[in-house]
Amino acid sequence: MERGPIPMGFIDDIKAKAKLNIKTIVLPETEDIRTYQATEAVLKEGTAKLILVGSKEEIEKNGAGFDISGATIVDPATYEKTEEYIAKLVELRSKKGMTEEQARELLLTNYLYYGVMMVKMGDADGMVSGACHSTADTLRPCLQILKTKPGTKLVSAFFVMVVPDCDMGENGTFIFADSGLEQNPDPEKLANIAISSAESFKALVGAEPKVAMLSHSTMGSAKHADVDKVVEATRIAKELAPELMLDGEMQLDAAIVPEIGESKAPNSKVAGHANVLVFPDLDAGNIGYKLVQRLAKAEAYGPLTQGIAKPINDLSRGCSAADIEGVVAITAVQCQAEENN
Repeated sequence: MERGPIPMGFIDDIKAKAKLNIKTIVLPETEDIRTYQATEAVLKEGTAKLILVGSKEEIEKNGAGFDISGATIVDPATYEKTEEYIAKLVELRSKKGMTEEQARELLLTNYLYYGVMMVKMGDADGMVSGACHSTADTLRPCLQILKTKPGTKLVSAFFVMVVPDCDMGENGTFIFADSGLEQNPDPEKLANIAISSAESFKALVGAEPKVAMLSHSTMGSAKHADVDKVVEATRIAKELAPELMLDGEMQLDAAIVPEIGESKAPNSKVAGHANVLVFPDLDAGNIGYKLVQRLAKAEAYGPLTQGIAKPINDLSRGCSAADIEGVVAITAVQCQAEENN
C-alpha cells in the first residue's frame, strides 16, 4: 500500500485524542529498525502503551540504541498466555482442520498471527503492521481470527485528505473511500463502505459526516448500469443507516461545491457540503486521491482499514518511523471509538 505524507495538523489532533484514553497497541515487526524508532517516539509522546512481540534477546539486539524501556516485551516462547492462544486458534480454525501442532508452530514463528491473537483475547486493543509485510500478510490473520465487525460485510480502506486553503468538506478535510482495497464493490458492498466511512470520519475528524455517493451522474442526469449501481447502493445505505446524512448519486462538483449542489440537487442536504466521498470503484478512488494529493498539494493519510472487528492498520513497506508513530495514534483513536460504540 502507498502512503502519503503525514498531515501534521491532523496528526497533532489525533495524538491529543489518543492521550485522553491510553490504549495498548501491538507492534509485531520487531525485526525492523523503524519499529524501534517509532516505539521510542510513541513512548516519549505518551500516545499509547506498546507491546513488542519477540524474544528479549532479539529485541535487545535489533533495538540497540533506542530507549524502549517503557514497552512490554512479549516472547511467544515463554509468555504465560501462549497455550491459551494456541487453544483458541485451534478452536477458531477447527473447521479448516487446524491441529494444535500447526497452531503452535504458527503462533511461535509468525508474530503477526501472535499479535492479532493478543488483540482477539483482549490483551491488546489494536495492532499496527506492514512495514516489512505485504497487505495480504497483514490482513490474512485479521480476517481469519478477528473477522469483520458485527453488522459490517467487508473490510475496506480509506484516506483522510487534508487540502490546504480549502473551505470545502470539513475545513478542507475529507475521507475518500474505498481508495485502497475493494476493487469493484457491488451495491451492497458500496453501501457498507459508505456507512463504515461515515463512522471513521466521526471517530477521527470528530465532525458530523456528510456522505456523497459519487458517480458521473447527478440524480438521474445520466443512464448507465454503473449509475444504477450507485443509485442502488444509496438506497441500501439509507435503509441500513437512516440517521446518516447520505445522498446520491451525484457528481463530484455537486457533492462539494455549494452553488453547484444547490443547482443540480436542490432537495439534497448533502449536495455541496459533502465531507465523505464514496467512489464507485477502486480505480476512481485511487486515481481521485492521487489527483488531489498531487495537484492540490493535499496531505493524504492512509490507506487506513475499516470493517475489521478490532482496529488493525496496515503500513506501507516504504513507510518511515514517523508514519508508524502516526498510525499508532490513529489506531489508538479507532480503539477509543470501538469502546464507545
